[in-house]
Amino acid sequence: MTNKNLYLKNSFPKNILNQKTFKNFSKNYISIIKKIDIENERQTLNILSSNFKLNFNLTDLKKFRKYKTVVCIGMGGSILGPESLYYFFRKKIKKNFYFLNNIDQQKLLEIKKKINIKKSLFIVTSKSGNTIETISNFLLFKITKKNLIIISEKKDNFLNNLAKIKKIFFLEHNSSIGGRYSVLSEVGLIPAYLMGINIYQLRKNSQKYLTKKGNILLRDHTIKLATFLKSKKYTNLVFLNYSSKLEKFLYWLQQLIAESLGKKNLGFLPMISNVPKDHHSLLQLYLDGPNDKIFFIFDLAEKKSNIKIKLNNPKSKIGFLNNKTLEEIKISQKNALIKVLKNKRIPYREIKIKKDTVEALGELFAYFILETIIIGKLNKLNPFDQPAVERVKNLTKKLLS
Repeated sequence: MTNKNLYLKNSFPKNILNQKTFKNFSKNYISIIKKIDIENERQTLNILSSNFKLNFNLTDLKKFRKYKTVVCIGMGGSILGPESLYYFFRKKIKKNFYFLNNIDQQKLLEIKKKINIKKSLFIVTSKSGNTIETISNFLLFKITKKNLIIISEKKDNFLNNLAKIKKIFFLEHNSSIGGRYSVLSEVGLIPAYLMGINIYQLRKNSQKYLTKKGNILLRDHTIKLATFLKSKKYTNLVFLNYSSKLEKFLYWLQQLIAESLGKKNLGFLPMISNVPKDHHSLLQLYLDGPNDKIFFIFDLAEKKSNIKIKLNNPKSKIGFLNNKTLEEIKISQKNALIKVLKNKRIPYREIKIKKDTVEALGELFAYFILETIIIGKLNKLNPFDQPAVERVKNLTKKLLS
């Protein structure tokens, strides 16, 4: 399927799909779609609704727009969405954003050296309000309440309680939306607004794949991927990334898929592979190694370049490079790879952003959120919880006590 923003196409040979599972999922898909209620404010998929209620007023954020340096502190879904937006639109954003998304002393010290803490805005996000890494990084900065935004649930947790006591500007994290699904909610929209991104354009196409035309593509892709997941044969998803602008988005997608579908001895292992660089390190394994991989080929239509290779001797052995741009070379490498994947009957899909607009990226977020949830439900998995992660969190607290 193609529209003005996106091109999505899969090439999954029929003979490698379990036909019995495929038929069962085709029947179950209809009932799952019918149960989707994006208008229910207590459901995660309410984030796709055009009636989604924001937990903040834009006028309340105007006082924070003066800051030219912003530090976002969070983990997982609390920060991967904003980070995706920033690096996709980096050239258009006239502010410096830093992201603390790990326990990394060296990175923390580097940020401290680069910024003026008093003249920087800090956005601290944690759904639970008790995330150890987030709180630890936050406490290592001496931040006043004037340049601080806290986003958390309104519950008995560290961040919410601190905001009440210190009278810090607080925005409620919707309790029905897990971190990895929160990019189109206040978690992603507040940083986006402060980046100068039109948040209404970001949400504009959130329902597109629930329409009759969009659902044709959604149905085809979800049923086939759910069938692969059930088979346990194709356990690796390789994201072949042909655009540097999409790298942070792919880290967001990696978490979404791994955390939502990695349950009950099922799951895909998503791996980000920047190409054509990895053609020279991993491609041999991809094409001639174990047949357990599905390839997602990501690309972004770049503006035409006038910079071309000019050879003194166009008839030399490398004459084929004469008058070629770097983009033309990259596209040729991608097309050559696709031909080999087809010949070897290796499953792959193409995802291309045709325009690097806010509207297009928002549509991509919405599509993968919807696709991942349906794949989980077809396989009778709960795509919203993370029980194994919670066990590690609880044990960490015990070891620190």
